[in-house]
Amino acid sequence: MNRPKIIADDKIPFLKGALENYADIVYLPGAKTTAADVKDADVIFTRTRTKCDEKLLGGSHVKLIATATIGYDHIDTEYCDKMGIRWVNAPGCNSYSVQQYITAALATLVYERGLKFRDLTIGIIGVGNVGSKVMKAAEALGIRVLLNDPPKELAYNGLDCFVPRNDERYIETPFGERKVVSLDKLLTESDIVTCHVPLTKEEPYMTFHLANDGFFAKMKDNAVFINSSRGAVTDTEALRKAINSGKLSAFILDVWETEPTPDPELLAKAFISTPHIAGYSSDGKANGTAACIREFANYFNINELKNWYPSEIPSPPMPLTIAINGAGKSKEQIIYEAVTHTYPITEDSNRLKISPEAFEKQRGDYWIRREFKNFTIEAKNIDPQTAQSLELLGFTIK
Repeated sequence: MNRPKIIADDKIPFLKGALENYADIVYLPGAKTTAADVKDADVIFTRTRTKCDEKLLGGSHVKLIATATIGYDHIDTEYCDKMGIRWVNAPGCNSYSVQQYITAALATLVYERGLKFRDLTIGIIGVGNVGSKVMKAAEALGIRVLLNDPPKELAYNGLDCFVPRNDERYIETPFGERKVVSLDKLLTESDIVTCHVPLTKEEPYMTFHLANDGFFAKMKDNAVFINSSRGAVTDTEALRKAINSGKLSAFILDVWETEPTPDPELLAKAFISTPHIAGYSSDGKANGTAACIREFANYFNINELKNWYPSEIPSPPMPLTIAINGAGKSKEQIIYEAVTHTYPITEDSNRLKISPEAFEKQRGDYWIRREFKNFTIEAKNIDPQTAQSLELLGFTIK
């Protein structure tokens, strides 16, 4: 057959040079890709900025759409299914990256406010690839965890996704069986609530404006809200009211209902505000690109690409070895020192607060961030419990 033609988002990392021997590939800005660009294409490699719908795809002979992201709300899946266009996302590709983001946010919040992990309860909404990793990190820190998964909660009727026991419900996660609770219980008992759900606008599993007036009203007074899933999961006006009324003590946003133009008031008042980069570790990006290339290889039966992975991921700007002397330091101080060495999250936040107009540029030119598994801690005077917490997060301890 003729060489397939690929239209690819020019910000997909590690892609350039990988497919040129197997396809004709054109790199374009994702947000500026048009119907004329894809008309004679066979494949689209995308991220979140290309809306793959009838307006883009109508009249083309695109056969395959692969997005290097967990989310796929930018793909009109119903239209693609009707037209016989295969579409795939990359579930779990950046889940450890989001885990690192949330851990850095929690470590910073706890350290700056003089809190103790053991005194906190975190409510995690959405227990998929990302939510389960956040659960694992919170458990490693010693935070009490409450879990809720809206689709699974609605689906519960003694179905396979739950194990009923003594009028309680349990769910299987990649890290074993865990108890789940109602959304109301999670909201009323959690000091921190974090969302890890896809964006859906249709019942029965609608997450559009899940965090609305009623949601925030049920949260504990002075609680903290985090959203790193999709911007429209949060009702901007409802969050603004919850902050201005004093209901919440802080909020952290990586995603924005109005992105790439973040709400100016929320941007200014956020404890941490970032430009949709929670999943932007270089490890996560490599996983997403690999998922796209492997799907392409399977679709066109190119054996030499079926196990493709980047030959090298660059090193980050900070040393991969961290020397920590825990003498006189609390667990919270040690965790903060280790975690923010790998990811100084407030630097990302400060950049966006200073230059919100550079939202897309900050995403496109994002620095080399590596996940916890790449770092070794040379530990001195660190108690066994804290060392175990660090190991459970993914660090190597010497």
